[in-house]
Amino acid sequence: MKFVFLNDTGRIVYPHPACFTHGCLGSESPIQHLEERTFILPEGSYPSVKLWDYGEEKGLQILISPCIEED
Repeated sequence: MKFVFLNDTGRIVYPHPACFTHGCLGSESPIQHLEERTFILPEGSYPSVKLWDYGEEKGLQILISPCIEED
């Protein structure tokens, strides 16, 4: 599954390293303002997204975790 994140925050967003240990594929570089970033999730999963604000010095950080729906 593709998940596209559009950074419209006006700030740089840093992907959390756990995005990639949890199974997402994509670039680990910072996401600039108005940049779209595509993350590839494992087949049959959906994204759980969390965005943290660490203030102006450390910026914003996004975590995208693939989740599988359990019946």
